[in-house]
Amino acid sequence: MSRHCCDHDHAHAHAHAPSDDAGHGHGHSHDHLPTGPVSAAYRRVLWVALVLNAGMAVLEIGGGLHADSASLLADAADFFGDAVNYGLSLVALGMAAIWRPRVAWFKGSTMAVYGAAVLGLALWHAWHGASPAPATMGWIGALALAVNLGVALLLYRFREGDANMRSVWLCSRNDAIGNAAVLLAAVGVFGTGTMWPDVVVALLMAGLGLQSGIAVMRHARVELRHADRALPKQAL
Repeated sequence: MSRHCCDHDHAHAHAHAPSDDAGHGHGHSHDHLPTGPVSAAYRRVLWVALVLNAGMAVLEIGGGLHADSASLLADAADFFGDAVNYGLSLVALGMAAIWRPRVAWFKGSTMAVYGAAVLGLALWHAWHGASPAPATMGWIGALALAVNLGVALLLYRFREGDANMRSVWLCSRNDAIGNAAVLLAAVGVFGTGTMWPDVVVALLMAGLGLQSGIAVMRHARVELRHADRALPKQAL
């Protein structure tokens, strides 16, 4: 669930983007999208990732409500957000450079909304929630970890592509770390008999979602300004 991976990758791309030649730089505004067989394979992987993440979102919503677990519901929201982002990545593959920063800004806004929603959920559970069911948290968390590891492995071959491709893989890889945190929360709930390990993990997820979403939106605005300045030099 570690959305800061996207933030890091955006910053890395900007640090290496030449400022004197907008037509040939390698920042986000001018990233070369995959073509040919690679593009077709990448699209297939993104579709698989989208379906798996959407399915896990539905499962974790049901499991989180059944187990009364804030961290499972937070992870469900993350899976849903990831599914939306994979869908947006599929759309962005066919877009001109001027539109990709707008897609990135929308991605960032969904991440920030996710963080705010999870924060509210965690605070509600802190005041009104009961101790969640650790067994349900454990087996669903383990399944979520397996799904995210599988998606990360599918995306591994594309990790050296353009900035969007790298960030998608890094986010999938780091999401697996978030699933491991849910498993640790399940162990903590089982060991302490309280809800606090579950609430703490949900609060951490909320903080990461808010911070990373705002950062991605800021970077998208910078990219949009760069793309606007480059309009006379390159075709849409």
